[in-house]
Amino acid sequence: MKFSEYLKDNAYPGRGVAIGRSADGTKAILCYFIMGRSTGSRNRVFEEDGAGIRTRAFDESKLPDPSLYVYRAVRVIGDQTVVTNGDQTDTIYDALAEGKTFEDALRTRTFEPDPPIWTPRISGVLTAADGKMSYKLSILKNGGDETPLRYFYEYEMPRAGEAHIIHTYAHDGDPVPSFSGEPVLIDTTSYHCANCVMRDLWEGLNADNKVSAFVRTVDLTTGETVTVIKNKHEEK
Repeated sequence: MKFSEYLKDNAYPGRGVAIGRSADGTKAILCYFIMGRSTGSRNRVFEEDGAGIRTRAFDESKLPDPSLYVYRAVRVIGDQTVVTNGDQTDTIYDALAEGKTFEDALRTRTFEPDPPIWTPRISGVLTAADGKMSYKLSILKNGGDETPLRYFYEYEMPRAGEAHIIHTYAHDGDPVPSFSGEPVLIDTTSYHCANCVMRDLWEGLNADNKVSAFVRTVDLTTGETVTVIKNKHEEK
């Protein structure tokens, strides 16, 4: 199923990371989206930040705790692209720069300090170069009694037309329950460009709760990237 088919009946999956391969196999696909129910959560936009993206407040006067709302969501180091739902983006980037691994970095982190939700930290890293690609996904969540559970998933040279998505919440609720199970397989055979991916992803996100979305394709041979950002606050 496509992004729109997977997401359409879920009013609040929260924040989501997806990585995979294009229909023709020539490009990697990287996606990140945020949703919100509160004024603070909805008061955000994505903006480009060098080779990556960051979140920022749309209205600075309505910004709550910036440590959980403003962060670099995407950073690039060499042939690796890091994407996460929080400031662990910087933790992973710094670890990779020091020759450490994605897993090393995330073993120093835990879920977000926002009781009673304890929002999971979701992260991904894409490696794409010389016609090849691989990626890893992770979720760090509360296993009960504030004990962290750390899950890691690795995908080596995925098939053309396939991606995997992971998101913070299983569905809406009070409090919202954390995502459970393995990353979900997404069919990308109908996506032939970054805009195609964005149109379908944006269509699938709940109209009331969606905030911003980011899509990037990376040519596996040339390294050329195409980035598309959509912010609900900037829609006309």
